[in-house]
Amino acid sequence: MPVGGCYGAPVSGSPVICVRDVEKSYGSGAARTQVLRKVSVEIQPGEMVALVGQSGSGKSTLLNIIGGLDQPDQGEVSVLGLNLQTASEPERARLRNESIGFVFQAFNLLDHLTCLGNVVLPAAFSQKDASHAQERGMESLRRVKMAELALRRPSELSGGQKQRVAIARALFASPSLLLCDEPTGNLDSQTGKEVIDFFRELNSKDNVTLLIVTHERRVSSIAQRVIAMRDGKIVETTDEALAEAGPS
Repeated sequence: MPVGGCYGAPVSGSPVICVRDVEKSYGSGAARTQVLRKVSVEIQPGEMVALVGQSGSGKSTLLNIIGGLDQPDQGEVSVLGLNLQTASEPERARLRNESIGFVFQAFNLLDHLTCLGNVVLPAAFSQKDASHAQERGMESLRRVKMAELALRRPSELSGGQKQRVAIARALFASPSLLLCDEPTGNLDSQTGKEVIDFFRELNSKDNVTLLIVTHERRVSSIAQRVIAMRDGKIVETTDEALAEAGPS
């Protein structure tokens, strides 16, 4: 796979994500399970890519490695020009806090904080100027139509409302890359459609690059490119991969 300018300082036209020959295993001895097998992939600026496959295919592990939440056993990963294997932990933390937004199926909201408190939480870990965090948090909530519930706690919200708050938190730092793991998995059909439409708007209007792990055809069908994984390997892309995406 040609990697061009994947590593080192980002240049115009270089991939947002560059994964090369990544392997990952868990456990040891007879209990060792290889989750990723020589995975290589590039994602360009402004792409919306769906990553599909059966449970256990390795897609969530790959997403976590790209997000700097896990480390590969072998191979190289570059995100927004930063080589995650040679970068220091502060550099990786800065990338996660300031340039990448994360959206998970389980929402990962803190019940002791209000919606606004959850949204502005990244400011506590960022080296950027934290002034006006409350105003920026409210603007993020307005974008997902949750400003009127800013002082509610997560326990008072529906699943769809929780996911909107989680998306607002992911957008707080105006990231150029959004990593989503089954973002519609806990939502009803109508709420899921609203979330999907919002992702499409982020991609088309704000040029946010999205990588979305999903089992759902309704999500993969809006992606510009679909990548299918099976048994820790990338096996198909785009049209052929739709067969791995599950029901519509």
